[in-house]
Amino acid sequence: MANTTHTADASQDAFHAAEEAAGGLPQLELSTFPNQIFWLAITLVVIFFVLSKVALPRIASVLAERRGTITNDIAAAEDLKAKALEAEEAYNKALADARTEAGQIVADAKAEIQADLDKAIAKADAEIAAKAAESETAIAEIRAGAEAAVKTVAKDTAKEIIAAMGGKADARSVTSAVTARMKG
Repeated sequence: MANTTHTADASQDAFHAAEEAAGGLPQLELSTFPNQIFWLAITLVVIFFVLSKVALPRIASVLAERRGTITNDIAAAEDLKAKALEAEEAYNKALADARTEAGQIVADAKAEIQADLDKAIAKADAEIAAKAAESETAIAEIRAGAEAAVKTVAKDTAKEIIAAMGGKADARSVTSAVTARMKG
């Protein structure tokens, strides 16, 4: 065991000797702490001034510009939204007016067509009435002509029958008999 402690002591002595010969880790040497703290403080002060005078104002200006842009964009969006609502209301009103006007045009067209139709019907009725009157007149003339022809034929036939039977027919009595029989 004495041999192992001797080996451990020898290795520690060798480590310390090598450390002293190489100088060791300079940042862990207590003799350099005040110098390191001084330069650390100088560096922090320089970084603070650079940040506070250069970087932070730029960042603040960029943030302020973004805030302004966002505010302007929101205001523009609100204006556009209001204009869109107004345009939609105007569109709906124009659409309602157009529907009303279209309904009026349809009603006017129906009334005009109905008026034209009424005129055409009245004209057709008048033409039909005139043709019916003409037809009735023609029928009356044909009827009168037919009656006259029937009377004539009846008189002639009656005379011929009486003559064929051996009698003499007097024209007056044959005419009165045929007329009486035709009246009913």
